[in-house]
Amino acid sequence: MQKFEAFESRYAILPVDNVDTDQIIPARFLKTISKDGLGDQLFFDWRYEADGSPKPDFVLNTPEAKQCKVLVAGDNFGCGSSREHAPWALTQYGFRAVVSTSFADIFKNNSLKNGLLPIVAPGDVHKEMLAASGTVKVDLATQTLTLESGKAIEFAIDAFSKACLLEGVDELGFVLKHEEAIQAYEAANPPAVDTRLVNA
Repeated sequence: MQKFEAFESRYAILPVDNVDTDQIIPARFLKTISKDGLGDQLFFDWRYEADGSPKPDFVLNTPEAKQCKVLVAGDNFGCGSSREHAPWALTQYGFRAVVSTSFADIFKNNSLKNGLLPIVAPGDVHKEMLAASGTVKVDLATQTLTLESGKAIEFAIDAFSKACLLEGVDELGFVLKHEEAIQAYEAANPPAVDTRLVNA
């Protein structure tokens, strides 16, 4: 997983509330266990015509959107069924963060485990971002989101997820980084033997 470093980027706006994971990545694309190509399938039913041609008026089909690392979405983003492919598709498109007023818990947890930062913004900041596209600075180390106007907010994230994102490791990678310490602990603390079983 790529280390999460501070960045500045324009943001794409998707002003739709209650976007569920089936809209983010339709169920027919869940057969794959690879992330390859999922960026092209992101919001597939909204992005493409029946013949497969891109809809020119959909935000992600604009040249500007291709440069955006941040998606600003409506309220309650990522609701619906649990599917890890949803954050996969968003990161494969190129997004590093999604800003909303709220996220579904499962989507939020899946995102944090896959290098996508869900940022909960207060209503006034969210409204300002939805009003017009602009540039935003995202700094995970300081947990700040800074708008083009200079307005800055702090966002919440649990310490473990923050550490994993900054180090660019998932949960397994975090454990493996401490393998020597784990082995040393196990050597110093062997499991107790139940003498009742030995003498049975």
